Amino acid sequence: MRIGISISSSYRVEDPSIGARYMIERAAAARQADLDSLFIGDHHVTPQAYYQNSPMLGRLLAEWNNKPAGALYLLPLWHPVLLAEQIATLAAIMEGRFILQCALGGERPQSEGMGIDMKYRVPMFEDSLDIMQRLWAGETVTHERFWNIKNAKIAPLPAQKIEVWVGSSAPAALNRTAQLAEGWLAQPGLSLQSATDQLNQYRQACAEHNREPTAVAVRRDIFVGGTSQEAEDFRSNAVAKGYRGFAPNSMLVGSVNQVVDELAAFAEAGFTDVIIRNMSSNQSEALASIERMAQVKGTLESIV
Repeated sequence: MRIGISISSSYRVEDPSIGARYMIERAAAARQADLDSLFIGDHHVTPQAYYQNSPMLGRLLAEWNNKPAGALYLLPLWHPVLLAEQIATLAAIMEGRFILQCALGGERPQSEGMGIDMKYRVPMFEDSLDIMQRLWAGETVTHERFWNIKNAKIAPLPAQKIEVWVGSSAPAALNRTAQLAEGWLAQPGLSLQSATDQLNQYRQACAEHNREPTAVAVRRDIFVGGTSQEAEDFRSNAVAKGYRGFAPNSMLVGSVNQVVDELAAFAEAGFTDVIIRNMSSNQSEALASIERMAQVKGTLESIV
């Protein structure tokens, strides 16, 4: 099983440079821990600092290595020609291959703030992905349904194929993922059983479309404590505060050995990748948790 990291882009800071520095430090710690992939998310019109993915990923790549990296993009919120150019440029400056994580984006205030009608999200998503893939293949594209695009062609082109993972959960969305993407990304708030149930649905859809995914991944919000007691204290505090509305069994919190056991269960269920995200907003705790992932990864590799 591969273990990647999605670095939080949201920080409550008075000085914007502090949140950016936190992201840079976490990327460096992830490289030191020898994690397998690096990602950041996508959100817009936010009430607190949220560092935008394309420019921020460009900076984080300076702390990374030749392993895969990428970002989540909520495709209906982006002009596909602009996004295709940005991703192709990021692919040109990185050593590893670019993985595009993408999703619909389900928050109405965000869509309205970006001028997007929510009822068109699905066809906009499908058309956007098709337009970008054609542009990356060197085609000249004209499109009039959602964007008035005439004879668009981009350069540079990606030297390697952009691998696409789609975040989805509803049966229709899982079927769409099987048709359109190389990989699937399960939501972070799912229990192991719910994630496994969706994985089985996705595998069935892949079989129906004669597709073999390159990755079946799950996101997990995580805290790796120095001891089981430290981890339990952290979990209790997170549950008391209603952490992101998540069920307690969807949080990956424990000592190194406890986290290894939970990740091994995901590997046994058939997941190829786990993408972790730090639960602690405290930078020292977050960095220590990432550093302990080196032990988690080493132990997991010896038993899976």
